[in-house]
Amino acid sequence: MEGVEHRTVNVNGINMHVAEMGEGPLILFIHGFPDLWFSWRHQMKALASLGYRCVAPDLRGYGDTDVPASPTAYTSLHVVGDLVGLLDEVAGDNEKVFVVGHDWGAMTAWYLSLFRPERIRALVNMSVAFTPRNPKRKPLDTLRAVYGNDYYICRFQETGNIEAEFEKIGTERVLKEFLTYRNPGPLYLPEGKAFDRPTDTPLKLPSWLSQEECDYYVSKYDKTGFTGGFNYYRNLDLNWELTAPWTGAKVKVPVKFIVGDLDLTYNSPGAKDYIHKGGLKRDVPLLEDVVVIQGAGHFVHQERPDEITKHIYDFVKKF
Repeated sequence: MEGVEHRTVNVNGINMHVAEMGEGPLILFIHGFPDLWFSWRHQMKALASLGYRCVAPDLRGYGDTDVPASPTAYTSLHVVGDLVGLLDEVAGDNEKVFVVGHDWGAMTAWYLSLFRPERIRALVNMSVAFTPRNPKRKPLDTLRAVYGNDYYICRFQETGNIEAEFEKIGTERVLKEFLTYRNPGPLYLPEGKAFDRPTDTPLKLPSWLSQEECDYYVSKYDKTGFTGGFNYYRNLDLNWELTAPWTGAKVKVPVKFIVGDLDLTYNSPGAKDYIHKGGLKRDVPLLEDVVVIQGAGHFVHQERPDEITKHIYDFVKKF
């Protein structure tokens, strides 16, 4: 991508790769799984041209950032710690920044907003709504009860197992399966039958993802593997334990929430009622807008880049 500056910043004990573009008020972009800083390429280019400084790291375990070996080095406290360290480096101690998150990046942005609201001017979050902590039940118990053991998050739990399976399928094929997934229902990865079709079945890339762009993803995942990304899921229960002090805490930064109507997260049990019938507004009292993008799937910021950029710009320019 022309005009993007790349550098490595030492934060929270790791070397973090950061992509930057533009000058002006800072927007921090936080990617999810199986994404990289690169998933924000369209928004960075457009918002830099509109007078913003766009900063998009590869999170720990991803891309050109360090991949800590310990599975427990990927809790939300670690990841938010990395981002606070990054903000200290690129924004200074007192500058409030805009934050944009998607998928695990959205979950991380919710935590960042809970832990350090004084660092955030406003938040645009996509795909994953805020999930209030249930003090009576661990997340994995709930997921297994609702979806069973073949659900993708449950399959990601055992270290080495899903990695070996994905190695047989091949990096490029796995990435294409995830990035082209448009079923609004839950994603199941039964053992030995992940993605539920022969690996030689042709997969057509969507119009929003070129082979060249896909090759960039493949080059990075060939280097790191998927373990770093899986380790975020492997810390769901540990996050639950560590965030006990924030039980009942509200997200007190201005928020716009965006989701595709075909996103599997939006179609999970209870999600629509929570988002539209007062639950999200109760837990995120400064929620200003909820946008449902019709006909869009999970990777809404890549699938509808211009629309999402406009939503971000219209929101952040108010502050």
